[in-house]
Amino acid sequence: MKTTQDYVKPTKRERRIAEISYSVLQESLNKLNFEQETVEIELEESQELITLPMNAIKLLANILKAMSEGIPVSIVPIATEVTTQKAAEMLGCSRPYLVKLLEEDYIPYTKVGRHRRIMLKDVVEYKNKMKMEQKQHIIDIMNDDEEDDLYDS
Repeated sequence: MKTTQDYVKPTKRERRIAEISYSVLQESLNKLNFEQETVEIELEESQELITLPMNAIKLLANILKAMSEGIPVSIVPIATEVTTQKAAEMLGCSRPYLVKLLEEDYIPYTKVGRHRRIMLKDVVEYKNKMKMEQKQHIIDIMNDDEEDDLYDS
């Protein structure tokens, strides 16, 4: 699995192509019935028809949107297990601190012999939870500062 340091940003040309493709795909999606489970697309070069799950088309739209914004994209199956080192890198903390989080049941894990394995989805959930808590703390601090008239009008 790649870490964020391994991601390659889309080039300017790729960003332009993704932006155009995203807008066309989004227009097409808006015309479709979202009750459909599949969508048929045609490859212009070979005139081949391909049937894709609607969720795959939605995922493609999200990928194109991110690329058009210059955001690197990586697709990893959500059931992927990661090592404690990879999980620590993803969370931006040390491996010993991550092990402490695991042993205090903040993040679920399994042991394979002496090694701990963590589901990628659990690491992502914990990271998102921490971001939301940090955001709420900042809002609380700002509200307290406003109540104390620390902001100029």
